[in-house]
Amino acid sequence: MTKKKFSTKFLVEMALLVAIILIMAFTPLGYIKTAGIEITLIVVPVAVGAVTLGPAAGAILGGVFGLASFLRCFGLNAFGAMLLSINPFLAFLLYVPTRILTGWLTGLIYQGIRKTKIPSNVSITIANLCCPLLNTTFFMSMLVFGFYQTEYIQSFVQTLGVSNPFLFVIAFVGINGLVEAVVCFIVGTAISAALKKALKYS
Repeated sequence: MTKKKFSTKFLVEMALLVAIILIMAFTPLGYIKTAGIEITLIVVPVAVGAVTLGPAAGAILGGVFGLASFLRCFGLNAFGAMLLSINPFLAFLLYVPTRILTGWLTGLIYQGIRKTKIPSNVSITIANLCCPLLNTTFFMSMLVFGFYQTEYIQSFVQTLGVSNPFLFVIAFVGINGLVEAVVCFIVGTAISAALKKALKYS
């Protein structure tokens, strides 16, 4: 009975987080528009799921996030649409596997920290900070690996006035990555802590 109840809780929360990701992905709720790239807030439910439900759930939610982001390349995201037109396969790798890895590693990081003497709330905070940082790191690494030499990305390089991929990443992400990290850090930590307490997950 306990196992069945746990499974029901797991499935219900997973379904809720998937629904939240999809709503955020296809409405203005999931993004903050800036002069540069979009700041995505969808890392928040991915981080929450990874912390409260574990690495496998984090990977699944990251996959949903990635697939939704990839689908937005078909007319809803100008930046993604351009990358898709350059190389669809690399665009898929940019958006999907990177987000799966982000969710999975966030869950593993949380579980690893919980095995130490670090308090639970601190563990949750660290994991929720790692999620957006991992997302940005994997996304930008794949962007540089797959598209840096293309005319499209080189146009950004010239506009930003940088001389190498490392400086390009710093200049391109800039304040956007910081805002993304802060939002996930504050909102994700609060939600994760509340769910952990409410659902009494260890």
